[in-house]
Amino acid sequence: MPTSIFTERTKPIIGITMGDSNGIGPEILVKALDTLKQNDSFIPVVYGNAALLNHIAQEYQLSVTFTEKDNIPEIHTDSPDIPVIQCGARAIPYTPGKLDPLAGANAALWIRAATEDASAKRIDGMVTCPVNKDGMLKGGCPYAGHTPMLAALTQTEECYMSLFSSNMRIVHITAHLSMKDAVAAVKKERIYRTIKQCYRTLTQMGFESPRIAVAGLNPHAGEMGAFGTEELEEIQPAVDRARQENIQCTGPLSPDTVFSRMSSGEFDVVVAMYHDQGHIPFKLINMDEGVHATLGLPFVRTSPDHGTAFDIAGTGKARAESMCAALLLSAQWAMHALKQREATA
Repeated sequence: MPTSIFTERTKPIIGITMGDSNGIGPEILVKALDTLKQNDSFIPVVYGNAALLNHIAQEYQLSVTFTEKDNIPEIHTDSPDIPVIQCGARAIPYTPGKLDPLAGANAALWIRAATEDASAKRIDGMVTCPVNKDGMLKGGCPYAGHTPMLAALTQTEECYMSLFSSNMRIVHITAHLSMKDAVAAVKKERIYRTIKQCYRTLTQMGFESPRIAVAGLNPHAGEMGAFGTEELEEIQPAVDRARQENIQCTGPLSPDTVFSRMSSGEFDVVVAMYHDQGHIPFKLINMDEGVHATLGLPFVRTSPDHGTAFDIAGTGKARAESMCAALLLSAQWAMHALKQREATA
C-alpha cells in the first residue's frame, strides 16, 4: 500500500504557492523544480493549477510533470509526479502579462490554503511565487501582498523583512516606509526586537552563535554625535541590551562598510535601519540569487526576490535562480526546525 508523505516525514515538505498565473511565477516554479529534480532535501507540494504547470513544462521541454491532488495526506511517496493542490480555484485563461482580478483571487486562495497547512504543520515550510498586489485587491482580497496577509492569517503582530544569500543576510527594522517615517522608527525597542529575531532565526537555521552586526543610520555611524544622535540614543542601547543577553552583537557600524564586511565573512547577518540601506547593497551583489524571507511567522516562509515581471511573462526569459535559492533555503531552514522539534518532543 502506498505511503503518504504526511505519514512518513523523513524530510521537510515544502509548500509552493504558484502566485499570479499571468506573471512569471508558474514559469520559474516549473524551471526551478526541473533544475532541482535530483535534489533530495525536500518534498515539493504546489498550491496552484496543475494543467497550467504541465502546459509550461511541455512548452519549454522540461521533464517535470504535475498531478492534481485534493489534500496533503492523499499524496504518496511512490509517484514521481509533483502534487498540485488546486483548492477549488476557478480555471481562467492563461494570458501572460495581463492583470486579471481572477488570477489575483486564485493567488490569494492558494496563499490561504498553504498558510492553513503550514500552521497545522502539515507542511514544514512555504515558498511563495510572486503576486500582483493590485490584482489581489481587485480580486476581493483585503491584503495588498504576502506579508500583510500572512501576518493577519497567523495573527503575527510583527514580521521582519529580510534578504538572504550564501554570503549576505540582511534584516530590516522597517519595510516600506517613507524616509521620514523610517528615520522616526529608529527606536531602541524596535532595534532590540529585530536583533532578537535575527538571533532566533539564525539559531533555528543551525548557526550555533550568530554574529550579528547592526548598521548605523547616519554617515560614519554618526561620528559620536557629529552627524546625528540616533546611534548614541537609540542604536547603541539596543546593542548593549542584546549583549547583556549573551547575543554576539556588534554596532552601530558605519553603513558604508558593514555590508562589505559581512560579504567577506566577518558577520552572519546585518540589521539595517531602513529599506534601501539593506536592499541596495544586497541587490548589487545578489540580484539574481537573492531570497526574501519573512521572519517572525510561526513557520518558514521564503520567496524569490522579485515581482511578477508582467513585461517578460510568457516569453521564456524568466530566470529561476532566485526561486531555486528560495526552495533550498526553505528546505534547509525547515530541516533544522524539524530536528529541533524532534529533539524537544
